Amino acid sequence: MSKNQKNNYSPEFRASSVRLALESDQSIAQTARDLGIKDNTLYNWVSNQSNSKENNNMAKNGECHFEEVARLRKELAMVKQERDLLKKAAAYFAKESR
Repeated sequence: MSKNQKNNYSPEFRASSVRLALESDQSIAQTARDLGIKDNTLYNWVSNQSNSKENNNMAKNGECHFEEVARLRKELAMVKQERDLLKKAAAYFAKESR
């Protein structure tokens, strides 16, 4: 194999290699040697997977925050209505007691 030729690994192989590297007690470099791939290749796969997980988590958190903001706005509107009603009731009873 020449130096410029790239190996094409299946997505399943990449995913299982990353999982093995992260879950095993040995180093990523040792896992790569055991699998017969270059250390840097496995490091890149691990890095790419962690970056994609972070992006997915950020997207999910963004959606959660959006939903929470919408819920809190509804709750705030309801609390304002209750406050205004209590102000009117207090004013009414204060007028009656005079």
